[in-house]
Amino acid sequence: MKTVSILDTDITSSNLGNEIIMQAVYEVLYELFPNDFLIKIQCQDHLGPLSKKYIKQSHLSFIGGSNLLTSQMYSYKQIGFSFRDSFSIQHMILLGVGWWQYQESPNAYTKIFLKNLLSKEIIHSVRDEYSKDKLNSLGLSNVLNTSCPSTWNLTEAHCKLIPSCRSSSVVFTITDYSLDSKSDIQFIDLLTDIYDNVFFWPQGLNDLNYLNSLTFKGKNTIKIIPPTLYAFDELLVNSDIDYIGTRLHGGIRAIQKKRRSLILAIDNRAEEISADIGLMVCKRDALCEIKSFIDDEYETSLRIPYKNIDTWKAQF
Repeated sequence: MKTVSILDTDITSSNLGNEIIMQAVYEVLYELFPNDFLIKIQCQDHLGPLSKKYIKQSHLSFIGGSNLLTSQMYSYKQIGFSFRDSFSIQHMILLGVGWWQYQESPNAYTKIFLKNLLSKEIIHSVRDEYSKDKLNSLGLSNVLNTSCPSTWNLTEAHCKLIPSCRSSSVVFTITDYSLDSKSDIQFIDLLTDIYDNVFFWPQGLNDLNYLNSLTFKGKNTIKIIPPTLYAFDELLVNSDIDYIGTRLHGGIRAIQKKRRSLILAIDNRAEEISADIGLMVCKRDALCEIKSFIDDEYETSLRIPYKNIDTWKAQF
């Protein structure tokens, strides 16, 4: 029996999107290591001696997908290793991890830290081509673009089961750390004008506070869904409903549950995944494009990189 450790980005997280990602990550790891012992370790807080002990004792150690990588790893700290740790822990494996926003070249700290920390023998899985290029620029050539593990089961057969015409209801999201009240009010007003029922799901801790701060005409008609993935799943499974919103993994979850989904891009994550696999994405201020998605027929069709996924899995 092997010991496999996983840095879990859903632990100590205020974003339910990480729960969606980590469910997919664990599904992959349970498939690859069905008889081995999997140890869950929090990722973003400073890692203590017990966590480091388990990681050092593990045969394999993974970092679960999220936007953890950046060109300034010292100032944007979402992986709980210190710089010193990277000289003693040098076998971490990325699984669906991405680069945080479009950035300049990585600084010297980041180059040393990541080149030390990440395995030089095992192929890493990243969620988009931009993240792969950034790691390649550090001299890490053992990287494959597999897209996010949350998309790996979105096969052609699965996507054919997603309705092509709009539903009678819609669930939307907005993002507490990317405030654009004008654009958000405009697209919410559009939804309340067109759909019979409009639901809001708070994926992030302060998303509901942000919604409450906005003034728009259909505010009193919006139904608030509890801030749990369970409640969101219940709505998606049991309703005739579309998804439109700024939360990338809210949209991916809707596709997982066979619902039409339009993701409103607010950063590089949605744009890069869209470019790679054909996810339906537009800017949140592109009202004509949003209305066209609602009114027109749209066939969900994705280009999941199964060759890269199979290559990445095969090494284990």
